Amino acid sequence: MNLGTFLQTWRGTTLENRIQRLALLLLAGTTLVLASLVGQVERTVVLVPPGLEQEVTIAREDASQEAKEAWGLHVAMLLGNVSPETVEVLTKALEPLLDPGLRRTLLEAMRSQVEEIKRERVSMRFLPRVVSFDPATKTVFVTGTHRTEGPGAPPVQAQRTYELRIVFRNYRPLITHLDAYAGDTRPAKPEEAQ
Repeated sequence: MNLGTFLQTWRGTTLENRIQRLALLLLAGTTLVLASLVGQVERTVVLVPPGLEQEVTIAREDASQEAKEAWGLHVAMLLGNVSPETVEVLTKALEPLLDPGLRRTLLEAMRSQVEEIKRERVSMRFLPRVVSFDPATKTVFVTGTHRTEGPGAPPVQAQRTYELRIVFRNYRPLITHLDAYAGDTRPAKPEEAQ
């Protein structure tokens, strides 16, 4: 008996239907398994932001060194270039980037400095020279020239370093450590990075 003749009989048709039902159930099951696995896959987003020559990778809970350096430079530029007119915008721009543990103390310190900047009519400019990254502590260092000017006083120029630790949570950068000091980079101790 050949297959074409068998499939034209009632037994052949019912056997073919059973096989198709099993295949359909198998395909539906594999579709459900694949859909659940796709929902659990950690996505990695690859971006080429302006100002960078290469790709940076940002995952849900981490990012490449280049991404952290770019964010460190951005924050240092925000903090270092302040005038009485821009100080309110600066506070609003930095607030969502701050880790909850750091937000309160830093915003309180910034508010006191905001009042002083407005009262004294002081302007600050920061020209970055070096951006470096310490892989052991995952710290970004931005070093450059800091210039302070005010009415009735000569400009003061000094070297300044901004030290930042940036982590990523749900693809968003959060600053967990921020320090600014005069002079060159002071290497952070590994136990401070915890």
